[in-house]
Amino acid sequence: MRRIHSYGPAVFVLLACLATMLLTPRLMYAIGNGQTRAAVTLARHTLEGDDILERIDRAVTAIAESVSPSVVHINVESDWVPENHPSIGLSSSTGSGWIYDTEGHIITNAHVVRGAQEITVQFHDGRVVSGDLVGIDPFTDIAVIRADSTSGLLPAARDTGYIPKQGERVFAFGSPFGFKFSMSEGIISGLGRDPMTSTQFGGFTNFIQTDAAVNPGNSGGPLISVRGKVIGMNVAIATARGGSSELDNSSGDSAGISFAIPLATIERVVDQLIGSGHVSRGFLGVSYTGTEGFDGPDGEFHRGIRVNVEPGGPSEAAGIRNGDIITKVAGQSVPDFNIFRSIVGTIPASERVEIELYRDGEPRTVGVVLGELPANVLGSRAAGSILYQLGMRMPLGNTDPIIAHVFESSPADRIGFKPGQRVLRVAGRPVRTAEDVFALLTTNGLLAAKTVDVRVRDSEEDGGKEHTLKVRLGR
Repeated sequence: MRRIHSYGPAVFVLLACLATMLLTPRLMYAIGNGQTRAAVTLARHTLEGDDILERIDRAVTAIAESVSPSVVHINVESDWVPENHPSIGLSSSTGSGWIYDTEGHIITNAHVVRGAQEITVQFHDGRVVSGDLVGIDPFTDIAVIRADSTSGLLPAARDTGYIPKQGERVFAFGSPFGFKFSMSEGIISGLGRDPMTSTQFGGFTNFIQTDAAVNPGNSGGPLISVRGKVIGMNVAIATARGGSSELDNSSGDSAGISFAIPLATIERVVDQLIGSGHVSRGFLGVSYTGTEGFDGPDGEFHRGIRVNVEPGGPSEAAGIRNGDIITKVAGQSVPDFNIFRSIVGTIPASERVEIELYRDGEPRTVGVVLGELPANVLGSRAAGSILYQLGMRMPLGNTDPIIAHVFESSPADRIGFKPGQRVLRVAGRPVRTAEDVFALLTTNGLLAAKTVDVRVRDSEEDGGKEHTLKVRLGR
């Protein structure tokens, strides 16, 4: 008997599969597209109904509009060249600054105007005027210039007395890479930073760290809070060259780590530079014996420095004792010794400050009238940087001022320094120790790019002749 085969069900299944294969992608696309359209519609309605981002933008725009007229672009003409090199005329460099008061005082970094022969200031409205250097403090990298014109000046608002906090939003103003009156945004990444480098004089740090974009040309520009007020001044960026981190205030690109001088330091230094052209530095008279972390009676964790008291100094007169742990100076925390001496060293001598400390586990507050930081101490802090820039070695401390080594083709070599020379006089004054040398170099303006005469005597092997060498550091 012949079988009858029916292919109808199979064909139906095959056609259904083909239809599914052809129609499913279109169906899925239609469903996905519909969901996307619904999401877009909902998002647009959300943006139309909620103006939070617009309000944030309006606030940031208000900061720009309130601060920009107080920011200036600075151009510096300098004739500095290394010793024994032919003159190449004036070279130009640029930086930023901000208006401090209606008298025409403008604040910037010391390294921006160090060695300047001519200074010009461009205001936000396009006016360009000449500027005169009022004073410079290389140790804190702060300088004051005065614009020739005071017409229509709008000083920047300052947040005097406010202590910034980690995580707060900040804005950096300046002229990065010559793009004048620029603005960038970030947060405060850290406080009380001590980014030590060979380019710093004296170690007065206590910087604000921020991730706001700061590049060459931003130096001297203000760091602004969300209240539209100055809380610091851009000073340097951190770069990573050759696998090591370093500070750079002249070249290199932003790596998301930059530093600013706190306003408290700026105001103390600037007011002195405007008033007398000289910066008086406080001195407490303690030596550092270690950093301590401990739980206080309040249950909070505290960090401070354990000190010994120098006989006859301000600390002894105030009743501070050996072994006391200092946690705050003038309301500012001192987590390590460098931050401690930076805070003390930027408070004028003879000013009374409150020291918060722990003794035998109990908190105390002591009032101290600061003394004057000795010149030899300040010079010793700058000695390493001076020797590094000159390219020579000299044993530091209370030792005979003998040149130990001079690197070939270094500035010191070109100036005429030789190993075995003894320094006799600096700026016409006799010296007995290496401490004397660096004290006189700093007090006679070497760090401000001034030329200082140094009288030396060659070693007996080189004939024992005396020479006067003219020493100058670069900008």
